[in-house]
Amino acid sequence: MTPLPDFLLEPVIRAALMEDLSPMGDVTTRAVVPAATRYEARVNAREEGVVSGMQVATLAFRLVDPTLVVTTHVADGHPCGKGQCLMTISGSAASILMGERVALNFAGRMTGIASLTASFVAQTRGTKTRITCTRKTTPGLRLIEKTAVAHGGGSNHRFGLSDAILIKDNHIAAAGGIRAVLEAAKAARSHMMRVELEVDSLDQLDQALSIGGADVILLDNMDTPTLREAVALTHSRVVLEASGNMRLERIAEVAATGVDYISSGALTHSARTFDLGLDF
Repeated sequence: MTPLPDFLLEPVIRAALMEDLSPMGDVTTRAVVPAATRYEARVNAREEGVVSGMQVATLAFRLVDPTLVVTTHVADGHPCGKGQCLMTISGSAASILMGERVALNFAGRMTGIASLTASFVAQTRGTKTRITCTRKTTPGLRLIEKTAVAHGGGSNHRFGLSDAILIKDNHIAAAGGIRAVLEAAKAARSHMMRVELEVDSLDQLDQALSIGGADVILLDNMDTPTLREAVALTHSRVVLEASGNMRLERIAEVAATGVDYISSGALTHSARTFDLGLDF
């Protein structure tokens, strides 16, 4: 995928550097490492996975010191092997040490998400189903985490509450039923805004299809036989998204039902941080 513009990522990285370095900078490095010391450091993968966060790590080092020479050896979205060098950083040893933890925190988190996403995507091989994330992201890090999902081969769901209409069970209860919410959404949306409706039974699905107005229907917490029935009932009239309890070990059987998308919050809220190390 095409990298995001650096200026979109910089505010998040600056905030992380401020958290780590303010108010007095790196007092340890200032005390024990001579200012003129120069070094070349390597960011190494300590396990196999799919890389993400190299752009972010590069920005972290360069925000600390624009004179650092950062070279990426494995690009975001590409696989890596255990022991492989992902990046080298050359220049002031003090600057490298100041940027190290923030760079590795981001890259480890993002590579963990990308690697988990790739595992989910692998389970859909041979089907039309695509894996997508949710809004269950770390506050303040949604852009970072959704980027990592894309690096792992997944799709991005809506970014926030403002870029799509997603009507869930609480909306239906508050508004007075499926017909009421679909008619209200149809009246309110622009021609560029898609509508997704969550249903938790085949009866609700049938009702939604009869009323019309939804571009996407989210099949919530349905077992596999019910998902299969939902696909047959829909006849490709709308996009179907399966969600709820979508564990890695279940993805292959759900993809085989013929749904268009499987969304899983686990991609971001349960990804393990990838083991990376910076070595002098």
